[in-house]
Amino acid sequence: MLGPQPPPGQRLRLLLPLAGTTVAAGFPSPADDYVESRIDLNEALIRHPSSTFFLRVSGDSMRGAGILDGDLLVVDRAVEPRAGLVVVAVIEGAFTLKHLRRHRGRWRLEAAHPDYPPLELGDGDDSRIWGVAIHAIHSL
Repeated sequence: MLGPQPPPGQRLRLLLPLAGTTVAAGFPSPADDYVESRIDLNEALIRHPSSTFFLRVSGDSMRGAGILDGDLLVVDRAVEPRAGLVVVAVIEGAFTLKHLRRHRGRWRLEAAHPDYPPLELGDGDDSRIWGVAIHAIHSL
């Protein structure tokens, strides 16, 4: 069963505490008063709700880009694919996650792992870009 649903055309808001300071990833910094405001993850992570999907990552071909097996992807189908972005493509009827690159005038998909060769996007085959990965969420 689904939880509470917003009225048609509106998003459900879930405001979570947002610390008013950053966390140092180098030398520690003194902690100030912690909670300064609230953040709605729907607003922070989703630009186009009607064209946004979540997919679970399977495999390690994008490990070099910080996208790990089991990560949760936020994929936006309204974002225009362009060179350098991480995209979800459909190749022979199956999803794959890769960097979109231009190589010798043609589009291809490149993994972020040396064991995976590039995949050329051909003209007439069943390959297509399905969406653009805009966030990867993973557990530590």
